[in-house]
Amino acid sequence: MPARKYRRDTSEVSCCLKYVIFGFNVLFWWLGLGIMAVGVWAWKEKETFSNLSRLTNVALDPAFILILVGTITSVIGFTGCVGALRENTCLLATYAIFLGTLLLLEMTIGVLGFIFKDWIKSQATGGFQAFIIHYRDDPDQQNLIDWIQEDWLQCCGIEGPKDWDRNNYFNCSSSEIGSSEACGVPFSCCKREPNVRSITKNKQCGYNVRKPGNTSDVSIYEKGCIQAGEEWMEKNLLVIATTAIITAFAQILGICFAQNLRADIFAQKAKWH
Repeated sequence: MPARKYRRDTSEVSCCLKYVIFGFNVLFWWLGLGIMAVGVWAWKEKETFSNLSRLTNVALDPAFILILVGTITSVIGFTGCVGALRENTCLLATYAIFLGTLLLLEMTIGVLGFIFKDWIKSQATGGFQAFIIHYRDDPDQQNLIDWIQEDWLQCCGIEGPKDWDRNNYFNCSSSEIGSSEACGVPFSCCKREPNVRSITKNKQCGYNVRKPGNTSDVSIYEKGCIQAGEEWMEKNLLVIATTAIITAFAQILGICFAQNLRADIFAQKAKWH
């Protein structure tokens, strides 16, 4: 009786799937490390590590937000790229869990944000109020609010320029203690002159603009940033929704890829036994 010929199974884990997961996540890993490094550098520049009392408003600190986002991104990227490269099913499972948790959190925030719009608005108002009060105390918060007012929303204050009375430097009563910015607003509240580009900005354009009887021809934004933010959301709702859908799709795809790669690895290990 002729001997049976056994065909050796030469199938392997899908290299395409493996290196797609690795390639994308190594980019996210390094991106996360870069973002985190910027946040740590910002804290070092502000001497936060030597003065921990600055951490009282840590939730409103842009540097802390960068560190948090960078840490989450780098951890997810690390588990994905190393898990795929080393064919480690535990890391791949962790990667899928991270993505699933993040996706669930994003969906929850989206739903709650739609249901509790008034609460979100009140929280945004409170956060912006804190930014105004501490405008001169933290350079990161100062740069952030200047960017919001000048470049993003073209607005001034929470409901209008009068909100800058909350800041000790811009309060009208500060003229008694010699503040040159009393009864004024930051330069980021000043309207840009059309078709005029200047490398240097006029940092004094907001001086005395809220002073009674002021006849200065400098114009500032009268619209508050909360109203401007709502209008921006309504105007860009389609872009925001599209971005959210693409992000969710990419996360679901990442979960599916990780699970398929785990299944391939388990199938190959089963053949060894």
